[in-house]
Amino acid sequence: MLSIQGINQFYNQSHILWDLDLELKEGSCSCLLGRNGVGKTTLLKCITGLLPVKSGQISLMGRDITKLSTENRARSGIGYVPQGREIFPLLTVEENLKISLGARPDRARQIPAHIYELFPVLKEMKHRRGGDLSGGQQQQLAIGRALVLDPKLLILDEPTEGIQPNIVRDISDVIRKLNTELGLTVLLVEQKLPFARRAAESFFIMERGRMVANGPMDELNDDLIQRYLTV
Repeated sequence: MLSIQGINQFYNQSHILWDLDLELKEGSCSCLLGRNGVGKTTLLKCITGLLPVKSGQISLMGRDITKLSTENRARSGIGYVPQGREIFPLLTVEENLKISLGARPDRARQIPAHIYELFPVLKEMKHRRGGDLSGGQQQQLAIGRALVLDPKLLILDEPTEGIQPNIVRDISDVIRKLNTELGLTVLLVEQKLPFARRAAESFFIMERGRMVANGPMDELNDDLIQRYLTV
């Protein structure tokens, strides 16, 4: 599904990603873990095209997308839910969702019905402005907006940040449903280990811009947590 081979990325003179490799199998649900500042969000932005890579290759379903624009990567099947959600606060829920229709490969004009089935609150509030929603509702809107693209790969950066506990469980349930029932490949960055264990089946750990460990979620043991995740 997604193959990253030897990518390097810099901010000015700072080397952020170091010869980084990552492989995601089709239909997998993986969590990218690591302390703050190790390069997780930078990696996601490189995958989505928001940041260029200095060297290396990114392939999606066997196609080299390293030089593609962000829009064309979305058309190729990448849906991205950024940290902080980045919805349009003055647009309605419906208008926020419709923005993604332009990047669908089939040029559909209507919001897919399953978006409202996954997030009934969005249907109830489709005429309200995005900025009037709670944090949890905005997160559901951000995920729904990414799903409007009909992606093959869904990337979520800190989906539980600033979310009330009752919505956190709902979001993990949706992620599992998208993965297990609809076959969507998922990569998420998350700090909360209980959520990561509930939502994902496998993990990757980053440290100082490098991938240092990966495996099934049940192999995320106390030693790895203490070594790479404990602050």
